[in-house]
Amino acid sequence: MLDMRQLSALAAVVEEQSFERAAQRLHVTQSAVSQRIRQLEERLGQVLVVRSSPVQATPAGLQVLKHYRQVSLLEQELQQALSQQDDAGFTRVAVGLNADSLDTWFPDAIAPLLQQQRLLVDLKVDDQDATQQLLKDGEVIGCITSSPKAMPGCACVPLGVVAYRCLASPGYLARYFPQGVEAARFRQAPIAEFSNKDQLQNRYLMQYFGVGPHEYPRHRIPSSKAFCDVIVRGLACGMVPDQQGNPLIERGEAVDMTPGRYLAVPLYWHVWNLKSQLIRALTDALVVEAERQLDRFEQHGQLTHPGDD
Repeated sequence: MLDMRQLSALAAVVEEQSFERAAQRLHVTQSAVSQRIRQLEERLGQVLVVRSSPVQATPAGLQVLKHYRQVSLLEQELQQALSQQDDAGFTRVAVGLNADSLDTWFPDAIAPLLQQQRLLVDLKVDDQDATQQLLKDGEVIGCITSSPKAMPGCACVPLGVVAYRCLASPGYLARYFPQGVEAARFRQAPIAEFSNKDQLQNRYLMQYFGVGPHEYPRHRIPSSKAFCDVIVRGLACGMVPDQQGNPLIERGEAVDMTPGRYLAVPLYWHVWNLKSQLIRALTDALVVEAERQLDRFEQHGQLTHPGDD
């Protein structure tokens, strides 16, 4: 059996990205942290961290970290179940999700759970097409993703569908599309994307206008709120989820550039397949809120999954 002190030292170094900060977190000396990780590496016969600045886990280190987090979660739940006293400690849970979910329905889903339990969340934000890699690497216990393919050892729970529409301000349309929305104008008009992993604009333009991913100018705006603000200011058009876009349309700040033409992005909850009360409670909370705020799968005929490009 692996030494939990050595495993916790590995987790601290990777999460803090520093031996010094890991030592402060564990209330031990930096040399003690180094020694524990070195002993763990010697036992496993693998280098577990790249001793750079910042410190990073190797592929082997990520696998060991994934094991440690699973064991720690079950151990914490066992200790709470056996305790005869109120537990003053918190359980930390890491979740991967996309920025749009974080800025719309996810806080409503997680709030009751945080109020009921002594729980701390470590949210790791990435594109909905990419969050599954966080689960594969062991950085999170679960993730919200657009992929329906379950990983080995994990469960996949359908949540719902988010409709993304290409929105623009009236001023933007007047400036860049005075004769109507057509492919040639998209090649001259600035478009907003969230990050280099964001494929929604590429998919929309290719599907409906035959415009390729490198054929139009783009802003990169890695903030869901700022993304919408850039559109309202008339600086770009972009794909916006209905939860954020509908209020803008109702206030007259934005319009749907191509009514009836949109991308339906499904969301799934992928989570470790452990017999954990916390995982079950978290899954139930997400499902309940998703049913309230997201569209049902049968409402959309064509869904946009990763790899549909």
